[in-house]
Formats: sequence, structure tokens, C-alpha cells
Amino acid sequence: MPEDHRSQVEAWVARRDENAARTLIADLHPQVTRIVRRNLPFRMAQEDLTQEVFAKLFQNLHRYDPRLPLENWVSRLALNVCRDHLRARACRPELRWSDLSEGERHALEATLHATEEPVDAPIAAAARALIGKLLETLPANDRMVLTLLHFEEKSVDAIVAMTGWNRTLVKVRAFRARARMRRALAQLGPETTE
Repeated sequence: MPEDHRSQVEAWVARRDENAARTLIADLHPQVTRIVRRNLPFRMAQEDLTQEVFAKLFQNLHRYDPRLPLENWVSRLALNVCRDHLRARACRPELRWSDLSEGERHALEATLHATEEPVDAPIAAAARALIGKLLETLPANDRMVLTLLHFEEKSVDAIVAMTGWNRTLVKVRAFRARARMRRALAQLGPETTE
């Protein structure tokens, strides 16, 4: 841990030094915001969740082991706060065709009937939104591991350090989560009315 972080942590733990807290917040805010943005539960404000992460950070800073990198400890804490919120919300087990916007439906049809032609920006944006909705159907840990692996492009070792899981668990969870997303995508299709 950089010496300035060590002194800031010690100043906060020993005497609740507000200047040390401000410096820690300024230094760690980009990292926390990035994690929160990628693991934000549906209909929750990013700022609220970021604020909650920092509240938990300062409540638990006395438990931090200064021999370990502060950034890893903060990542794990932020991921746990996000995961707790993801678990708490009511997760719909499936996504239906009627849940999709017109652009998302078009993106799905374009994906299912993929050609080698380049995808225009509106379809790409709708495809990203569709992926977000598909991720919402996954359990919190599955969503988190896919987000870290594929959106944040973290290595398996980095995810192990951030979550405290072992390598095998990360790989198996990612494999199963991708399979769940494929099944959800395969089940998604135009609804027929008879």
C-alpha cells in the first residue's frame, strides 16, 4: 500500500481525521465508481450505491490489514455491497419478448440472423441494452463474474483477488453464467398469439 494511503488509513482509524477521509475518497472514487457502474442493480442510482460503499468502507476500515493492497480490499468491499443489493432485489427468472424495446427486438433479430455486414450504432446500443437485460436475469454472483471478465476485462487472478473466491470457482461460475445467458437468449423470441 502506498505510504500516503497507510497514513490516511491510520489517521482515520485512530482519530477519525476528516482530511484523511477526503483524500481516501478522492483517491478511491474512480475505482469504486467503476465497480458500482458495472454491478448496478436495476432502478438504483449509481451515486447512492457509491455513497453506501464509502460508508461501509469507513465503518470497516479498522478491519483492514495494511499488509494487503488497499485497492483489493476496497474492490472486494464494493463488490460485496453491490452483490448484496443485487440479491435483495426481486430477480425475474426470465426475460420475455414483450419486455424488450423495439430497438432491442431489432438488435436481437439482427443477432439471430447475423451477417458479416457492420452493425450500425443504434443496433449496437440496443444490443448493449439487451445484454444488460439478460444480465439482470442472472443471479448476483453470475452477473458479477461475467461483468468482471468480459466488460472490465479482468483476469481470473484479478477476480480471485477481488472476490476471495478460488480460481476453479471463478471459471465454473463464468462457464455456467454464460450457459444461462445463452439459454435465456435462445428462449427469447417473438411471442405468438393464437
